[in-house]
Amino acid sequence: MQNVKTILLNKSVFEDNDRQAEILRSYLKEKKVFLVNVMSSPGAGKTTALISLIRGLSKYYRIGVMEADIDSDTDAVKVAVETGVKAVQLHTGGMCHLDADMTKQGLDEMGTQDLDLVFLENVGNLVCPAEYDTGAHLDMAILSVPEGDDKPLKYPLIFQKCSLVLINKTDTLPYFNFDMQKCRDNILLRNNSAEVIAVSAKNGDNMPEAVQYFKQVIDKFLEG
Repeated sequence: MQNVKTILLNKSVFEDNDRQAEILRSYLKEKKVFLVNVMSSPGAGKTTALISLIRGLSKYYRIGVMEADIDSDTDAVKVAVETGVKAVQLHTGGMCHLDADMTKQGLDEMGTQDLDLVFLENVGNLVCPAEYDTGAHLDMAILSVPEGDDKPLKYPLIFQKCSLVLINKTDTLPYFNFDMQKCRDNILLRNNSAEVIAVSAKNGDNMPEAVQYFKQVIDKFLEG
């Protein structure tokens, strides 16, 4: 019987991507451009939350947005029209995530010479995007009330990876069986250093707190 050797292809893929991500992160650090990778499931309110954050942060920083989707430019157009910031749409060609090379291509197309802050809205998915380092300086997750307070238990990696979690759509709390404290506990079980902020991007509840969080992190980055 011949010996059979198993080759883990995904290991080399991840290692190569991690190297590219570190190069990109260092390059952006040198250029003083802060990159935020925003992840969530479809319908969690990523684009609405981004628009609200941009409105609060644009008085302090020059902002750009990259919107990733399998198809359509709906989100990029919406962000550009409602906020006036530079926005580009990234089509992944069917892939359910962005990696460091895709992110770099988007940044090259958009240009970063007149930007301080770039938001990357990843493909709506709680699994694949968390597996790939995009080169971002901050990973952020958005979890919405209608999804349930047990999502951090079911999809651990994304919550382990993210430094900031926004619990969005708090305006719908009266209509869902959602335990806010249990959700916070579940997030902190996965990542006890995560910042957790409950917001309603729709009506603006606690969005100033999220803006202030970003301001503190970005100012420290730009001063470094």
